Amino acid sequence: MTDAPKRLPGEMTQAQETERMIRVNQAGEYGAVRIYEGQIAVLGARPAGNAIRRMAAQEAVHLQKFDRLMNERRVRPTLLSPVWHMAGFALGAATALMGEKAAMACTVAVEEVIDEHYARQAERLEGDDPALKGLIEECRAEEIEHKHEAEQAGAREAPGYPVLSGAIKTGARLAIWLSSRV
Repeated sequence: MTDAPKRLPGEMTQAQETERMIRVNQAGEYGAVRIYEGQIAVLGARPAGNAIRRMAAQEAVHLQKFDRLMNERRVRPTLLSPVWHMAGFALGAATALMGEKAAMACTVAVEEVIDEHYARQAERLEGDDPALKGLIEECRAEEIEHKHEAEQAGAREAPGYPVLSGAIKTGARLAIWLSSRV
């Protein structure tokens, strides 16, 4: 007889779930970097561009940390990275072309989804992986800061904010679901 917890057929082990978390978080941080790169390409030196460059720098650090974790733990990346490369830049550029407030609305929408996503992950980890949980909580705190900064920059005043926000949130949730599985 074994002391291993009983799992249902098809249910992931803790190790598999942890790998999935690392994979999807790395993909998300990569997507965030690409969104900001698209926005910076359009906004350039405008006032919102400076705030976006600051947020982009933090996202780049998050990406480096998840890249390192993937290498250390030998977690394969999502096969959708080329899609996120193009889609992230396109989303960033498109929202920036709609104006500075729309670019900030994109940040609010994405960060609201990521806040929920990271909160669920941290809760699921409990004491199982303190290093990963700490990284998730660190990134989550900065994502919340980005959301607040974007709100203060007038994100919710963007034309068509409810529709824009809803579409971006749906896309972010779909990207999370796909990246964790593919």
